[in-house]
Amino acid sequence: MTSWSILGHTAKVLEERRDDYGDPAEQFGEIAKRWSITLGTPITPAQVALCMIDLKLARLAYDPGHVDSVVDVIGYAALLREVR
Repeated sequence: MTSWSILGHTAKVLEERRDDYGDPAEQFGEIAKRWSITLGTPITPAQVALCMIDLKLARLAYDPGHVDSVVDVIGYAALLREVR
């Protein structure tokens, strides 16, 4: 995939996920609440996005060619501003 085609594909995936799961800010807020309980410390929606990016980067270290993980990193990075 070229850089432009992967960006276009990521935009499509973001639209699909918004249709499936609703507003990302609300969704990441709900995840942050759950992780705050699990971890016993306040977690923000932005931290959720950063942790998901980190998860995908760890997977990419194992398989740098895995396109879905690249798309996910781009998508979470794009959402970071939206969930702040």
